[in-house]
Amino acid sequence: MSLPPDRLERFARHIVLPELGGAGQVALSGAHVAIVGLGGIGSPALQYLAAAGIGTLTVIDRDVVDASNLQRQTIYREADVGRRKADLAADWVSKFDGSLKVRVHAEAVGDHNAARFLEGAYLVLDGCDNFATRLVVSDTCVRLGIPLTSAAIGRFQGQVANFAGHLAGQACYRCFVGDAFDAEDCDTCAEDGVLGAVAGFVGAFAAMQAVRVLVQGKAALGDPQWGQLHLFEGLVPSLRTMRIVKDPECRGCGG
Repeated sequence: MSLPPDRLERFARHIVLPELGGAGQVALSGAHVAIVGLGGIGSPALQYLAAAGIGTLTVIDRDVVDASNLQRQTIYREADVGRRKADLAADWVSKFDGSLKVRVHAEAVGDHNAARFLEGAYLVLDGCDNFATRLVVSDTCVRLGIPLTSAAIGRFQGQVANFAGHLAGQACYRCFVGDAFDAEDCDTCAEDGVLGAVAGFVGAFAAMQAVRVLVQGKAALGDPQWGQLHLFEGLVPSLRTMRIVKDPECRGCGG
């Protein structure tokens, strides 16, 4: 696969990077990423994945835009309040880069549809706001053999990690959080607040970590950093990393 002249020009600043280059950009152009949650994390992640030229994007979110979203969810406008986020996200991508393919699922993710929504993706980026969905997504990624980039935010903090529970010796997201969580256990932005710029930082960082996975074996940047949880503290600011080990008893990826 080669890139036509107009795409070479568009991605010239990527191609001149020795760590990415033409081979890396070709890999991105042929990739398919599914984004679960199009809120504070998913919005900037979508923007930077589209800007990176990811060939196919699946956007998944059941919610509609609320006025309180506009403080951090930068792909939406005042006129979009009340409209479905998934439809608006697809419209944003089509206007930004008409060469990209977009698949839309304006539904909640559950055991009954997760495999159908995620099948065929090279990577899933999860920025949703509840543990129940996160665990369904993680378990489905393990079953389908799909890498997972997981990102979360709250107040001034954020966290991002790449998981590959389908690979021998690698942890999945459930190894990190365990089984004790459900939809009621998540702290929410409505209750605790979040600085809008933190959402942008974490979403963009998640997009970068996703790119690492997608160019593995194609470019020097391709170090997936499996199981390395990067913790961002915005008040200091600081960034530290901890290792998530595989749980042999994990019911998502163990055994």
